[in-house]
Amino acid sequence: MIVYGSSMSPFVRKVIAVLTVKQIDFKLKTVGFQDPDPDFRAASPLGKMPAIDDDGFKLADSSAICHYIEAAHPDPVLIPGDAKERGRVIWWDKYADTVLMPTGGKMFFNRVVAPIFMKKPGNDEMADKAEAEELPVILDYLEGEVPDAGAFLVGDTLSLADISLASPFANLSHAGVTIDAKRFPRVKAWTESMLAHPCLAGSVARERAFFEKIGAPRS
Repeated sequence: MIVYGSSMSPFVRKVIAVLTVKQIDFKLKTVGFQDPDPDFRAASPLGKMPAIDDDGFKLADSSAICHYIEAAHPDPVLIPGDAKERGRVIWWDKYADTVLMPTGGKMFFNRVVAPIFMKKPGNDEMADKAEAEELPVILDYLEGEVPDAGAFLVGDTLSLADISLASPFANLSHAGVTIDAKRFPRVKAWTESMLAHPCLAGSVARERAFFEKIGAPRS
């Protein structure tokens, strides 16, 4: 399987984590947003990452890809068959993609993507406002929802819910965001535990090594 994108994207990191759990061989072909690469654009008509080419079957959108992988490779289960548990997994996947990611993206884009990859100033005011006003509201909600470190969001095993919710926290870390352990102890402990899980740890370690190599300033 070919995966188009960069693991710096939480959406791509999510797909890589699912493939890692399923022990599916893949090749990551690095592309950027709206990349003109014809193979990528054939798989992603909107020019967004991630996209895949699985022996000629092309598909875009991280959630669609994860559901495809789950159906094609059902073991181990990441999207449970129980109706209530499946509903909760889909909820957390959607919450991560549509609530946590847009807020985190304001910090990651303006503090990392713009200055480091695009070589232009980011909007520091936007990033700071998102961290000061938007993120605490999200963390307040999550503090009452996430389980203890080492436990899982849905049921007693790892699921797509855990992968989807944890992945954006790597980007927050890359953007210099530190979760207040006194105000949000459960969120901090759970996210650190999940980012250390084998399905995510490899991507996160490579990304951190990259930032250390280029000497990117991170608080």
